Amino acid sequence: MSSHTENFPLEKELTFNYSSNSPLKIHTTSLSLTKQNNQITECHLTFSITYQLYQRIDTEALFNLKPEIRAPLSAGNFQPSSEIKIEATLDPALLPKIAENATDANQATSYLQQLSQQQPNHPILSTYSWYALEVKQKQETGETGYRTLWNYLKPSDITSDGIDSKKMSEAMLNFAKEWTDSNNSEDSVDVMSQAVEEMSHTFEELTNNLSEMTQEVLSESMKEMTDAFEEITNSISEISEEIASEESIFKAVVNFFIEDDWQFAKLETEPTLRLAFQGKNGKWDCYAKAREQQQQFAFYSVCPINVPENKHQPIIEFITRANYGMIIGNFELDFTDGEIRYKTGIDVEGDRLSFALIKQIVYANVMMMDEYLPGIQAILSENLSPLEAITLFGNIFYTMTNKISNHRKTFCFSILLNSSSNISNFISWLNFSNA
Repeated sequence: MSSHTENFPLEKELTFNYSSNSPLKIHTTSLSLTKQNNQITECHLTFSITYQLYQRIDTEALFNLKPEIRAPLSAGNFQPSSEIKIEATLDPALLPKIAENATDANQATSYLQQLSQQQPNHPILSTYSWYALEVKQKQETGETGYRTLWNYLKPSDITSDGIDSKKMSEAMLNFAKEWTDSNNSEDSVDVMSQAVEEMSHTFEELTNNLSEMTQEVLSESMKEMTDAFEEITNSISEISEEIASEESIFKAVVNFFIEDDWQFAKLETEPTLRLAFQGKNGKWDCYAKAREQQQQFAFYSVCPINVPENKHQPIIEFITRANYGMIIGNFELDFTDGEIRYKTGIDVEGDRLSFALIKQIVYANVMMMDEYLPGIQAILSENLSPLEAITLFGNIFYTMTNKISNHRKTFCFSILLNSSSNISNFISWLNFSNA
């Protein structure tokens, strides 16, 4: 079955009625009609209101904006300085009235204006006849807002044949996911319980207008709703357990740095700490990141020197030589801005992140950056070759094993290199005889 939607601008004021004595004047911006096989299946109205008027709508739950069917705000609270837009859909029981007086969005617009002027108490102009789908506000920093349960399970999905159980399950799951994605997983089951209760109440009201719906169909639909709720409750519980486990990773990371006496700041947008470390050879920033969904912890040391483009190639060779044989972690180079960082990490899926594991990941990391930082500096400032730099600074104690194939001898020696001042006095490679 094909369907299409017609949109029409409606820059007019409509007067809505509700139980209060004072009417509600709303500035509408557009109206849309959705048709399927030439029959109107949905009528949407978008209107723009002031923050003060929204507070009134919010307080009195007009346009069926009840708290229990709202998802959390996406990006902070609404601000008094900007207008708020609401998109709502008409009670499907009133769609035949629209169809009697209009065949397209333009005519539907004229019909609503006529009702507003001549029949202000008409049911179509009641705030209870419209179900808010989405509320949003544009702000300087972006857009914030929320969607309602009816954005996922539209009242038009309720017909004389009942409710499609698949649509219902998907709607409730998507609504629940908005809660878990907003880090409110602990409340999700309670929220869904309240949402189902409200949806059941609304469902009964809607079905009162569908005389052809039999008691058998009504009972079956209510059972499907209950079954869907139980299924979603189980899903939410599983998601909540996963998120609780993920959150414990970040909590363990925070506790480690508190106990280990580090100073840190938490990034606002992600579960990551920013820290600073002072080594023997320099000071640099570090980042401790909890990868929540993947159950992973990663730690980064960011080199205090960015690599200019003309030095990319020797630095690439240097860190490649350094990475060869590394057991824990590796160096990385960002070609975009020349940033070098050393990365260590661990996957703790099915286990817990202990103090000892975090300590190993952190200190193995900063020791490697401290060890190789002089080599990076020497390549950039003293024009050493990558081989010279890795030889000098690849290990504080450089150990060489030379196996003489003819005699199967192993010769080991160590050269203690303290700082870059030793470069000019570096001992030339020893010549070995084949004796």
